[in-house]
This record gives sequence, structure tokens and C-alpha cells, in this order.
Amino acid sequence: MNLSFFDQFSSPYLMGMPLALLSILFPALLFPSPSTRWINNRLITLQSWLIHLITKQLMTPLDKKGHKWALILTSLMMLLLMINLLGLLPYTFTPTTQLSMNMALAFPLWLATLLTGLRNQPTTSLGHLLPEGTPTPLIPALIMIETTSLLIRPLALGVRLTANLTAGHLLIQLISTATATLLPIMPAISTLTMLVLLLLTILEVAVAMIQAYVFVLLLSLYLQENI
Repeated sequence: MNLSFFDQFSSPYLMGMPLALLSILFPALLFPSPSTRWINNRLITLQSWLIHLITKQLMTPLDKKGHKWALILTSLMMLLLMINLLGLLPYTFTPTTQLSMNMALAFPLWLATLLTGLRNQPTTSLGHLLPEGTPTPLIPALIMIETTSLLIRPLALGVRLTANLTAGHLLIQLISTATATLLPIMPAISTLTMLVLLLLTILEVAVAMIQAYVFVLLLSLYLQENI
């Protein structure tokens, strides 16, 4: 029984081929393509409004130099949002529960923001490692602490997204298993656990959206420090 709880996090295979890549690319097929008509349908209008809202929220703290990242950050936000939400459907696989995938997203983007800062304004970027007015005896220790904090950022991004989604999926499976087990024995208790399961599912939908936003928002804040 303990192994079955974690089977949902193992990458599915079909005829010996992993389906993780397919589950990553599938959400992109659900986005309607913009048309050349003057008046779009409701779905395309809603998608355009959502993309505009996300882009505005992400680009507001940045100056014009960071606006060239709008396409990357908005696309990443929409991808994570769709993957997280589709992973809540029955008989689906959530790629963002894999730490390897989250690190593959977090590390290159974090490194790109760091290299952007070192190329454009190296003095300011390196100045973040030592706060102004630090006493001389504390300088070596603070530099080591700030360097460790800087290098641990991509790990924190990946672990945060993985841990939140994994914990939510495990709770949903545990409570749903308890609901099915208690139904023939204690129907009243089973109804109560079903209500808890419904509330937890709503919470998990919110967590899926919030974690996608937090992941991209932190990347935009890292970019803000380096432009």
C-alpha cells in the first residue's frame, strides 16, 4: 500500500518509451491559436486577457531592459499553470512533481539572470554579496553566506514547487483512499471525509496556480536584481 501511494509520481511508460515528454508538450496543444479575424471568439479573448494580465504583473517591477524577458517568463507561467492544473485530473501525470524537471527549468533561467547581471553591471551584481556598512571582521563570513544564498536559489525554486505539489497529491490520495474504505463501514464518517476531500481539492487547485506564479515571480525578482 505504501508503494502505491508513490506510484503516481513515477514517470509513465508506453511500449518502453517514457511519456513524460508527451505530458509536458500536451498542455501547449490546448491553447487556441490566435486568428486573423477582427473579432475573436470568447476563448481566444479570455486567453489574450489572461496573458496580458500575467505579463503586466511580471513586467511591472522591471525596467525596460527586463521587458525582453516577457515572452520567456509569460510562456513559462502558462506552461506551469496548465501542467499543474491538468495534473489534478484523474489518471494523469504531473511532470512538475519531478525534482529533475523543476531543476531543469530553474537552474538555466537562474543562471541566465546571473550571467546577465555579471555582463551588464558586474560591480552592482557582485555588490549584492556584501551589504553596505558591514563591519570589517564580518566581511569574509557575510560573503560566504551571501554566496551560499545565491547558489542555493535554483535548488530552492525546484524543491519548493516539487514539495508543494507532491504533498498535495499525497494528501488527496490518502483522504480519497480513506473515503472509499470507510464508505461501506461508516457512511457518515465517509461523507465527512468526502467533504474534506472536496475542500482539499479546491485548495490544491489554488496551490497549483499560486506555485506556478511564485516560481516565475521569483525568477523575475532575480532578474530585477541583475538589470
